[in-house]
Amino acid sequence: MIKLIMCLCRHPNMTREQFQDYWMNQHGPFFMKNAGAMRAKKYVQSHTVDTPLNEGMRTSRGMLSEYDGVAEVWFESEEDLIEAMSSPDGQKLSAALLEDEANFIDHSKSSAFIVREHEF
Repeated sequence: MIKLIMCLCRHPNMTREQFQDYWMNQHGPFFMKNAGAMRAKKYVQSHTVDTPLNEGMRTSRGMLSEYDGVAEVWFESEEDLIEAMSSPDGQKLSAALLEDEANFIDHSKSSAFIVREHEF
């Protein structure tokens, strides 16, 4: 099992609340409607909470500002993800997802990567 992680920063013309509302109520349902075609096994959105705890952790460790949220998508394997996204339908879906992401994500400040989990 592998996981795609996206650490997201909101579009600069949106508040965090607007970003989270769009992500939860527009993009999330759109993604889930197409999850089978992408062979996604699980999709989780983690929305950043506005709390003084974030500022405390950031300043005590000299870290960058927090992301507005994190998306996690599980897949059976790298090969399965590549195969799904390489198909004509997968390519159309990738383009549609990217187009929708442009409505609420600042890709220039966000990050995405593939990981393998190790539980302890």
